Amino acid sequence: MARSLKQISLVVTFGTLLSKAGGMARQLVIAAAFGVGAAYDAYNYAYVLPGFLLILLGGINGPFHSAMVSVLSRRPKQEGAHVLAALNTMVSAALLVVTVLLVVAADPLITLVGPGLDPELHRIAVVQLQLMAPMALLAGLIGLGFGSLNAAEEFWIPAVSPLMSSVALIIGVGLLWWQVGPAIGSPSLALWGGMVLAVATLVGAVLQWLIQLPPLIRKGLAKFKLVWDWRHPGVQEVLRVMGPATLSSGMLQINVFTDLFFASGMLGAAAGLGYANLLVQTPLGLISNALLVPLLPTFARLTSPDDRSALIARIRQGTMLSMASMVPLGALFVALGAPIVALVYERGAFDEQAVSLVAGLLMAYGLGMPAYLGRDVLVRVFYALGDGMTPFRLSAAGIGLNVLFDWLLVGGPTPWGHQLPFNFGVTGLVLATVAINVLTCAALVLGLHRRLGGLPLKLWAVDLGKLVVAGGSAGVVAWVLAVGVGWPQGFLGLLMSVCFSGAIGLGLFVLISSLLGVPEVNEILIIIRRRLIAR
Repeated sequence: MARSLKQISLVVTFGTLLSKAGGMARQLVIAAAFGVGAAYDAYNYAYVLPGFLLILLGGINGPFHSAMVSVLSRRPKQEGAHVLAALNTMVSAALLVVTVLLVVAADPLITLVGPGLDPELHRIAVVQLQLMAPMALLAGLIGLGFGSLNAAEEFWIPAVSPLMSSVALIIGVGLLWWQVGPAIGSPSLALWGGMVLAVATLVGAVLQWLIQLPPLIRKGLAKFKLVWDWRHPGVQEVLRVMGPATLSSGMLQINVFTDLFFASGMLGAAAGLGYANLLVQTPLGLISNALLVPLLPTFARLTSPDDRSALIARIRQGTMLSMASMVPLGALFVALGAPIVALVYERGAFDEQAVSLVAGLLMAYGLGMPAYLGRDVLVRVFYALGDGMTPFRLSAAGIGLNVLFDWLLVGGPTPWGHQLPFNFGVTGLVLATVAINVLTCAALVLGLHRRLGGLPLKLWAVDLGKLVVAGGSAGVVAWVLAVGVGWPQGFLGLLMSVCFSGAIGLGLFVLISSLLGVPEVNEILIIIRRRLIAR
């Protein structure tokens, strides 16, 4: 089993790496063309609903994907094909209605998401939302198909599929640049630029759906017909897991709506959040897929009481590996936020003001990276146990807290005329999300502690503390090197500063955590050493 997990992780990691590289290239093209201008700022509001559905329903490790893997991993292939066809029929019927609603109600929906938008930004966002509305239908088909493929031990296509969306956007923006040149980001062409972004995004979603069809046919899972069989036991089991899981993940995405609501009165805030989020999601998504995709079927197979000790061991493995990877990365984002953003984005329409905005957001995101990935690991354990309600309840509670934290941390006057004590601006939105993720992680751990009859929480807390000490030390050293050394000006100096300071910081983290005796870090070092010796 251990060798199988390593092989799966390698496939998923390589595929996800290609997808993330494509995503980064896409964002570089968008940043150089539009900066934080009207076309991309409006796009962030228009994309929030179709993108929410694509991430929620069609994303790897999303509720549709997780439910399909959990259920179909224990069922024969022929039955799995029937279950997939029935779910495709029901889900498509429901999401077709959602697609129509997005087109018809685009104007009030944009008002709901961004009430403080400039009228021109509002108009552009409405057109973009109408163009991207069919993504709602595609999202369900993508999520169900990819979950079925993972259950059938096909991991490459789901991992690499987001690359299709990036390629479509790069080509779309490139064609527009070929037509109009550097004027692509001018206010007079904002509508055309916004329409190109929307159409290219829709084409990318279509490609993500089409790319899964050949392997589904090859695995015998494709049935191109309508199947109305919601009473089938497999369908019922998927719905029992998928329903609460969808609501739970949806609650997390509602926090995105809340953030955009508060950000709509701040010029360029939505675009800044998008750029910073991509820098975080690139390593986060890579490591998340490498961990969660192979671990989720394993969790599902260890739900018997006889396998309780093995399940706890896997939970420890998943959470500690996530912490061991996210703590140093988060520390480096905090320490090197400004040079990282300047190195990646500062060209074309992306100026120093945009660098300053995005750098502050990236540093705030870095604080929450360990909790973000740790929460995802723990939620998948509940899904494997057939419990989608606990994550749902915690997500529902998180919405109210997120609204409160957003209001408190963004700053400004209260309805009673008093000034709030904190005024972090748009950075406060990220800090609010970080606080919610930390609280959710703590609640999930306590829930598993009760459900599984006790977890070695003291031992885990001690090892987590060691990782935090090592990560904090690495961040301080990286910051001192980046600020204190007289690096050359320009791109080469930024590259040297980020690479050298980051490498020294990571090396120090590994050294300190290894000396402190964190088992997972030592395991990673042993694996790396063996591979180097073999090569």
